[in-house]
Amino acid sequence: MTPKQQAFLDQYLTQLTASERASIKDVIAEHFCGDEYNANQCAKLINEGVKTASCSLKAGYDIEQEPLPKVGRLSVVLDWEQNPVCIIELTSVEVCPFNQVSAEFAYAEGEGDRSYQWWKQAHVRFFEWYANELNITFSEHDDLVLERFKKVFPR
Repeated sequence: MTPKQQAFLDQYLTQLTASERASIKDVIAEHFCGDEYNANQCAKLINEGVKTASCSLKAGYDIEQEPLPKVGRLSVVLDWEQNPVCIIELTSVEVCPFNQVSAEFAYAEGEGDRSYQWWKQAHVRFFEWYANELNITFSEHDDLVLERFKKVFPR
């Protein structure tokens, strides 16, 4: 985490009680999406409270030997330039095949026109690109990691 990102996180942490701070097990700083426009758009939507969910390809975690995110994790949401925009807390994590993602979850992702059709088209395109980067093939039966979160800072 950069000093600027840490200072932003510290602003939030000073508002918590000692026991609340002690209960935080994991903190990361990240931007969403793989390009500048979408990273900045997602940060804006999260900050506005429109985007309250996100998903990723489980195969990425498996290949990178990375553990799945855990409920309670804090994320300093960054724009493409790595500037902190807001902080979110992970409230739910589940694994679900791509072709079983609900319209409600697609809506919670808050992107595009928020329809399931828009979500599906955009995510097929993204996961095909990402799977290619991993040297695997994407299928609509592949598992996704579905994350739900709430914005906790600034309020």
